[in-house]
Amino acid sequence: MKKTVFALLFFTGLTFAQDMNVVSGNFDFLKNQKEINVEFDYSSFTMMKEKKSEAQYVEERTAELNEKLKGNGNIWKKKWESSKELIWTPKFLELINVVLVKEKKDVSFQEGLTTPYTLIVKTVWIYPGWDAAIMKQPAKVSTNLKFVETANKSNVLLEISSEEAPGDQWGNNFSNESRIGEGYAKTAKSLAKLLVKKAYK
Repeated sequence: MKKTVFALLFFTGLTFAQDMNVVSGNFDFLKNQKEINVEFDYSSFTMMKEKKSEAQYVEERTAELNEKLKGNGNIWKKKWESSKELIWTPKFLELINVVLVKEKKDVSFQEGLTTPYTLIVKTVWIYPGWDAAIMKQPAKVSTNLKFVETANKSNVLLEISSEEAPGDQWGNNFSNESRIGEGYAKTAKSLAKLLVKKAYK
């Protein structure tokens, strides 16, 4: 029985793979850049297989948790609202820079920089996953990654589509927000590796 459960968990982990594709543009402009400004756009993503709006998901989840334990949903809602700034954004920035440092590349991605180019990380779709101790499903995060001219953001120099980046950790992780954060970490890792291969050879 234990072997069967382990095999199922292992197989489940394998079924979630990230798909990262260059939609348009090239990497040439990045070659000599030492710093890239980063902006995060969480304004219009959908959630779950049903592609609910974020507002609908939050309303339903809050009501569900309040029904189980009065006030618990309101507490969760505050955690959710702060997760973008406190978990998702930092995870992305941390991991993209960690990979670049390990690869000995002299380039940094940070918010609030005055630089020629900006990376806009636009969230498209999120699936929070679940963890029931014995079995679990990773979160999945889809984003649109656009490198634009900072002074003219309508000028897109490179666009990359990242589909269903898996978010999971070793052991148990019962926080939806934390699992989603790992999806942003995975997105950042994959983007950094692509940049190392294509832009910072």
